Amino acid sequence: MEIGKLSKCDREDFNTIYEIVNDAAIAYKGVIPDDMWHEPYMTKDQLKKQIDQGVDFWRYKEHDKILGVMGIQLKGEVTLIRHAYVRTEARNKGIGSKLLENLCVISKTPVLIGTWADAKWAVKFYENHGFRILPEVEKNDLLRKYWTISERQVETSVVLASADWMSNKNSS
Repeated sequence: MEIGKLSKCDREDFNTIYEIVNDAAIAYKGVIPDDMWHEPYMTKDQLKKQIDQGVDFWRYKEHDKILGVMGIQLKGEVTLIRHAYVRTEARNKGIGSKLLENLCVISKTPVLIGTWADAKWAVKFYENHGFRILPEVEKNDLLRKYWTISERQVETSVVLASADWMSNKNSS
């Protein structure tokens, strides 16, 4: 008997994605710089803009309830993992791992992930899945090239790369 199910989100999931992002993002409050914290963490307009810019969200469902979401965005020679969130009450049950592993499997290009530097749990999660933090100069260049974020967010973030990013970089 299958307990959980991964699938691509559809338009009807918009409000649920919004709800999960803002529920899970509470973990950042008091961790990321105060000037970067907002309530809600992501507005509906910001979420719509992310989707319009090509972020495809995937969901993890159990018993007809979406418990986690994670976005994937193809950017030419790289794939970005964007907005990885699991409902507060469903954390530490492997849902984020299932979503990440699924998105890495469907990715055809090296994967990059940006997250807050002070979100140590998030950084550790990605490192536990084989991602490595990139050096500061490379991180800054990549954040400016592939993400649309403020300079303040660039300063306070890290970029983690998949093993194939590292091997492609070393072979060129």
